[in-house]
Amino acid sequence: MPKGKHKGGRRQFTNFEAMEAQKKKEEKERQWRKEQGEETDSDEEKEKSGSSSSSEESSSEEGEVKELKAKGVGGLIECENPNRVASKPKKVTTINTTATGSGGASSTAKPHLSRREREEIEKQRATAHYRKLHAEGKTDEARADLARLALIRQQREDAAKKKEDERKAREAAATAKRDQMAKALNKKKS
Repeated sequence: MPKGKHKGGRRQFTNFEAMEAQKKKEEKERQWRKEQGEETDSDEEKEKSGSSSSSEESSSEEGEVKELKAKGVGGLIECENPNRVASKPKKVTTINTTATGSGGASSTAKPHLSRREREEIEKQRATAHYRKLHAEGKTDEARADLARLALIRQQREDAAKKKEDERKAREAAATAKRDQMAKALNKKKS
């Protein structure tokens, strides 16, 4: 059965009281050692700053390039692959200074784009430029559209005038007919 976290496994609960008791016990041992003279002040400082001393050692080792042992038969056969790049550990300070420190040119320079990205950006710019010209009416297509629109407007105006004239003619005919009917009815009554 594999070890690790899985459903139904053992659970460990933190007992804060036990942790406090353990800390008190360690403190008492430290006091006893100090009284006996077994532990010096420098030893206490090393215990407290154990992580800082280990980080100092690792930073000094980063300066020297470590040669890793080859696994398997790789140590027996010497080969020089020009395509293989040996990864060297880089310090954060050197990375930041190379990115911003080279005259500030890298921060203002254009990012290196692939051919497809460049073509896509150029295509978007060309499309935006064409739309702008089209909106201003400077392209051939826009001129043709505007001419077509002018014709359509003229035809609609003519159709509207014609409809209005026909409506007025019908109204005039209807009023004339009403007048005739009224005259005819008046003659009959008298």
